[in-house]
Amino acid sequence: MRVLAAMSGGVDSAVAAARAVEAGHEVVGVHLALSPTPGTLRTGSRGCCSKEDAGDARRAADVLGIPFYVWDFADRFKEDVIDDFVAAYAAGETPNPCLRCNEKIKFSALADRAVALGFDAVVTGHYARLEDGVLRRAGDADKDQSYVLAVLNADQLQRAMFPVGDTPKPQIREEAAARGLAVANKPDSHDICFIPSGDTQAFLGAKIGIRPGAVVDADGTKLGDHKGVHEFTIGQRKGLGLPGPAADGLPRYVTGIDADSGTVHVGSAKDLEVWTVLADRAIWTSGVTPTEPVECIAQVRAHGGTAPAVAEAVGDGLVVRLREPLTGVARGQAVVLYRPDEAGDEVLGSGTISGTERELHAHATGVAADPTR
Repeated sequence: MRVLAAMSGGVDSAVAAARAVEAGHEVVGVHLALSPTPGTLRTGSRGCCSKEDAGDARRAADVLGIPFYVWDFADRFKEDVIDDFVAAYAAGETPNPCLRCNEKIKFSALADRAVALGFDAVVTGHYARLEDGVLRRAGDADKDQSYVLAVLNADQLQRAMFPVGDTPKPQIREEAAARGLAVANKPDSHDICFIPSGDTQAFLGAKIGIRPGAVVDADGTKLGDHKGVHEFTIGQRKGLGLPGPAADGLPRYVTGIDADSGTVHVGSAKDLEVWTVLADRAIWTSGVTPTEPVECIAQVRAHGGTAPAVAEAVGDGLVVRLREPLTGVARGQAVVLYRPDEAGDEVLGSGTISGTERELHAHATGVAADPTR
């Protein structure tokens, strides 16, 4: 096959491209320029898309003996990922930009251009496995990225290749060194790639500005003030700006965010428990929407906890009823569904979390809902 290898400048994508070459494919490397003003150097393991990354990708392509190009996707990345990220936080959501980048950039904009140019597939260094179009968790559970790939539809999965998904990360580094790839010991990127400082609140504050509101306890008591809902996410305990512990002496967590009123709701750890998750923009990786409720394992955060559940397609969305409660369920994140067999590694589908049963009840009545629901 003629395949396009997306080369970020890191070790995973370099080895993925090398494996594609070794498998006999006709491989062309491409680095995506996602920033209009890339820095000369990254800051340690933070950030990406720097001149250093582009240079590392080019040198890896040279070692592999494949053609290499840099494609400018900065405008598309700003619109579909960065602007979306800022707007979601301003609306009181907690988006996952990696998930949106996969959906809108790597497996949409990039894949569409690749197909238009006659390529059969896009190769990336993601840690996940594809077997006959079925998306599965990676062999290395600590590096598994199936959660952030669960937004891909059946057509996109048919045009994707994840050559490193069956291998633990230490072995990938050893292989890179054996192949003479200089990125073998390059640090992994952490945090959000377009916020190299790692200070998400400062980044959002500069974009959104001060939008003051109140921090309110579960019984409606005002506990304090804040400068904007973008400074909070569901499940957050630190940085609430409260003068002291609650009357019951228990720690407080963010349990709800109302961007319209600027209100941040806090409560006890028990108040975080969610039994029903509502989601829109449902994607079924098989390409077929089920007509009956589906038994599954639900995951609501990247590398977060899972729970057995029953998911039902409702319109273009999902209702996921959990058999065990999950916490940290935030609007804007994804709920990803896995097949509940012994392996538990097959991705069935996903949806973007739009709310919870407890949240909707609280909003409609103006009081905190029964946390056992």
